[in-house]
Amino acid sequence: MKLYWAPQTRSQRAIWMLEEAGVDYEMELVDIRATDRKDRAEFLAASPMGKVPALVDGDVQMSESAAICLYVADRYASGSLAPAIDDSLRGKFLYWTMYTPAVVEPAMSEKFNNVEANRVRSGWGDFDLMIQTFDEALECREWIVGDEFTAADVMLGSSAVFMRMFDMLPDTRNIGAYADRCMARPAHQRATSKAAG
Repeated sequence: MKLYWAPQTRSQRAIWMLEEAGVDYEMELVDIRATDRKDRAEFLAASPMGKVPALVDGDVQMSESAAICLYVADRYASGSLAPAIDDSLRGKFLYWTMYTPAVVEPAMSEKFNNVEANRVRSGWGDFDLMIQTFDEALECREWIVGDEFTAADVMLGSSAVFMRMFDMLPDTRNIGAYADRCMARPAHQRATSKAAG
């Protein structure tokens, strides 16, 4: 298994997910900031837009951090990092796994770029609604889906850590402590060390 990655990108999520799953993989750095970049065909087959992270696992070629997290969880850690397809928690797991790309990131981008928010027009609501919903979902629980850590926590935990790093995380009842729990995980610490080079 090969992960194409770059530092300070969504690749961090994929590295963390692979560490949580305990699978063997190699990392290949892609200099996404190079103006004269010449991407390898294998990388572009996995990521036609030339974005990281991208994963090659045998015949499987894919990109997008949420998709990679779902794939790794289902293929290599079903029942532990992902509820089984017929588990009643599966719907909640899918919702929260996709919350980062569908809600957190658009709301963050809107806020960062000073775009006027419109909860009715935007499927993600706005930054305040995103935070409120995320925070309330963590009330009286350690992890987002249930009693066990899942791939949804990789996605959301990375978002919480990112918002804190860039001073975008407001003072909440639950999200800050959740970020701390995520960062304390050995797999997260290994991933951070690998991404630091």
